[in-house]
Amino acid sequence: MSLETWLAFLAAACLISISPGAGVISCMAAGLRFGLARGMWNIFGLITGILFTMLVVAVGLGALLAASTIAFTVVKWLGVVYLVWLGVQQWRAPAIAIDPDAAASELGGTRRQLYVRGFLVNATNPKGIVFMLAVLPQFIEPAKPLVAQYAICGATLMATDLVVMSAYTAFAAKALRLLRKPTQIRTMNRTFGGLLMAMGALLASFRRGI
Repeated sequence: MSLETWLAFLAAACLISISPGAGVISCMAAGLRFGLARGMWNIFGLITGILFTMLVVAVGLGALLAASTIAFTVVKWLGVVYLVWLGVQQWRAPAIAIDPDAAASELGGTRRQLYVRGFLVNATNPKGIVFMLAVLPQFIEPAKPLVAQYAICGATLMATDLVVMSAYTAFAAKALRLLRKPTQIRTMNRTFGGLLMAMGALLASFRRGI
């Protein structure tokens, strides 16, 4: 991959990471409830989900998903249900000042739970697969080794997502320390819960070809 091509893909990867979406909301919700250190496990899950999506596209299943109405619909509605479920859980979260290092398991914030949560947010989003299917080919040169090019793209996506999502999580974690009144915490929980449910509604309205 030439330097010019990589720089163009880096710019695209940054825009993908920075743009608001389910991943961003998931990071901010995790940072708000559990702080930066534990919220990083949600980020690791999101990154794994992105790499899974890229792998699906790389082996050609992305084209199958885009072409098959049944497959597309099934994956889309799995994503919709999961995002709405996350939103309901965030909406109903306890309106108490949370210590990120205390009682994490009772709050559904074990490392494993956060990792799986992040993975599913990205892995069950067919819009991401279709978008990846449309974007990746623009930066892949068929005449050159494909594995190396996909590896470079994957590493770039990992790095950009790690930096951007860590920033979102850290921002939310800082806000957590300022929120001590139950009314403030309830408002924030319901704001992020509402945003997650809204992302589910937007995903439900997504149609192939967009």
